Amino acid sequence: MEFIECCIEGHVYIPHVICNGQILPDCMGIDMIDSSPGSGGKEREDLFFRALCLCHTVQVKDEDHADGEKKSSQSGKSSVYISSSPDEVALVEGIQRLGYTFLRLKDNYMEICNRENDIERFELLQTLTFDSVRRRMSVIVKSTTGDIFLFCKGADSSIFPRVREGKVDQIRARVERNAVEGLRTLCIAYKRFSQEEYAAAEKLLRSAQLALQDREKKLAEAYEQIEQNLILLGATAVEDRLQEKAADTIEALQKAGIKVWVLTGDKMETAAATCYACKLFRRNTQLLELTTKKIEEQSLHDVLFELSKTVLRHSESLTRDNFSGFSTDFQDYGLIIDGAALSLIMKPREDGSSTNYREVFLEICRNCSAVLCCRMAPLQKAQIVKLIKTSREHPITLAIGDGANDVSMILEAHVGIGIIGKEGRQAARNSDYAIPKFKHLKKMLLVHGHFYYVRIAELVQYFFYKNVCFIFPQFLYQFFCGFSQQPLYDTAYLTLYNISFTSLPILLYSLIEQHVSMEMLKRDPTLYRDIAKNALLRWRLFIYWTFLGLFDAVVFFFGAYFLFDNATVTSNGQMLGNWTFGTLVFTVLVFTVTLKLALDTQYWTWINHFVIWGSLVFYIVFSLLWGGIVWPFLNYQRMYYVFMQMLSSGPAWLGIILLITVSLLPDVIKKVICRQLWPTATERIQNASSLSQDHISEFTPLASMQSPNYQSSDFNSTAASRSNYYSKKVMLTHWQSNDYFKLPSLFGYSNTRYSSSTGSYLSRSGLETSV
Repeated sequence: MEFIECCIEGHVYIPHVICNGQILPDCMGIDMIDSSPGSGGKEREDLFFRALCLCHTVQVKDEDHADGEKKSSQSGKSSVYISSSPDEVALVEGIQRLGYTFLRLKDNYMEICNRENDIERFELLQTLTFDSVRRRMSVIVKSTTGDIFLFCKGADSSIFPRVREGKVDQIRARVERNAVEGLRTLCIAYKRFSQEEYAAAEKLLRSAQLALQDREKKLAEAYEQIEQNLILLGATAVEDRLQEKAADTIEALQKAGIKVWVLTGDKMETAAATCYACKLFRRNTQLLELTTKKIEEQSLHDVLFELSKTVLRHSESLTRDNFSGFSTDFQDYGLIIDGAALSLIMKPREDGSSTNYREVFLEICRNCSAVLCCRMAPLQKAQIVKLIKTSREHPITLAIGDGANDVSMILEAHVGIGIIGKEGRQAARNSDYAIPKFKHLKKMLLVHGHFYYVRIAELVQYFFYKNVCFIFPQFLYQFFCGFSQQPLYDTAYLTLYNISFTSLPILLYSLIEQHVSMEMLKRDPTLYRDIAKNALLRWRLFIYWTFLGLFDAVVFFFGAYFLFDNATVTSNGQMLGNWTFGTLVFTVLVFTVTLKLALDTQYWTWINHFVIWGSLVFYIVFSLLWGGIVWPFLNYQRMYYVFMQMLSSGPAWLGIILLITVSLLPDVIKKVICRQLWPTATERIQNASSLSQDHISEFTPLASMQSPNYQSSDFNSTAASRSNYYSKKVMLTHWQSNDYFKLPSLFGYSNTRYSSSTGSYLSRSGLETSV
């Protein structure tokens, strides 16, 4: 927050005016009109500055070493302004640069230092606190001369209706101009009390404060009666600067297919300017207004159906990008709605019927790339989130905020994120996740969110798959053992299958798997679309995993069954008995489900190799130990020498290898066909990464990677193969509308150019100079 200017009765005051490149700190104001304030204007000017120094809840903390320390011109001490709202701190600091300094609040007396360095003391009589409904706050103070003043500051919509005197038109024009520029505005007014008027106001406040029932309602009524017949002094403009990379973050979220709505309590013009600055709205965005002003001109019914007709007409005639929500091929719409209009939409009809305008409003919002809700109370923000949650699509909602007024919205959403900032920590304390800056939302969603969704989807479905493979052969075995409840597997195998033999590989996969590099996910937000709308946990994929598990289980059981039924295999008398049969099935099972996970793994580290191959080695070693080969004292077990007897047979080795190959073959064929014929954006990136054999440069054109024809014939040549053998580096760059990538060859540099316009590759060889 930074104080920009203030307007007092038509005169604009800017601290530290810049003239001809020089900062003029002593220049206190610039006239908005060609006149200087007279004697009456000078009095109003002092009242305005006193109002800003007194009407707040700022506390002063003296500290020698603190962040953002502010020097007090009077004492020379280092002082820090502390407040629950950064707006108030920005105003107090801005007025300090204009000559008035708030010193302290002690023993219910407020001290300020004026331009002449004189200390002025005011007794704080009453504080009419700010709330989101009134949108203003007031203080009643008493000067040393005995004059009693009420100073009030608040939004223009709550101040102007209560003003009886002042240059309203000039100040309103300046407020609207500042709002269009994206500045946050507040209006300042005052009222002088006589002793009798203050006594009546104090009596009214005291009775409301001591009320045992409906205290808040009675206080609101008392505030409403007191804050009437005000005299308008002026307005302030504070710049609420966007955080670093906030615009890039919102643009990335939109490209990822995430609908972004802005819910704010700011004025409509201020909020709209902020939305343009953060790239929520674009130059070609046609803004649709659903505001109180428009409803006053037409009925709510007419406005809603006119907007609905506009957006639906274009959505039917043009193909819309359902993921990103915006494109250059169709008219881009942005909806602006204020709190009063939302109240009318959410209000049920008088006849008590359930039919209302909510569905029409939601249909308009679905066809808009972005929605801006301004002048919103905290409860209205929660109503918006609940409205989206309960719509027929049932989307997943995420709310992010940095202040106490965002808590209700954060609690209502499926996922709540709080930003730890100058607004306090109420939002962070009530959220599911807390981040220090808004820009971290991009990495949190598009990288870590992407990774963890892929990991969890694989974890859930793989667990179901490996247990189907584990249990279904036991079910089939009952038809061949006379339904005698004879187990197919030994009790040790039954116990340790999910605990030891197959647990660590999937656990490690769900912790460190990265199917695409982190840098690539940050650079290309559209990769998030591959997992949008719960793409990896749909019924189609679940059924595929189920049938794959059933197929593998049938291969395990009947493959071993027909192997036992073969007279050539059993003629030597080695492979007889149900425990040998069950051990053969279990061995194929463990190797198949582990190798299936190895096929799905894209990010290989030494930990993956250790866990995956170590699990298989552990199974073999355990089976040898359990069979009593190493520990003779286990020879009483029913599995004595079974595993060793099975491995001593050549046909058993052949059967194990053959059954594992047959079980994995359908999944391998499916992966190859889908990657070649219907590759996703993620799979194209994986193919491009495998070609380069190294991390792709930051300057790699993503469009060429995502092209199905990215792999040129040059890569299939022998020279290119030799180049890959001798060097693992590839340089890709973009220059003069062409994409270049260079692969070092054996005798020189193989220089290949990709033409974006023709979509073809041109290749030539020759020595090049590195630049």
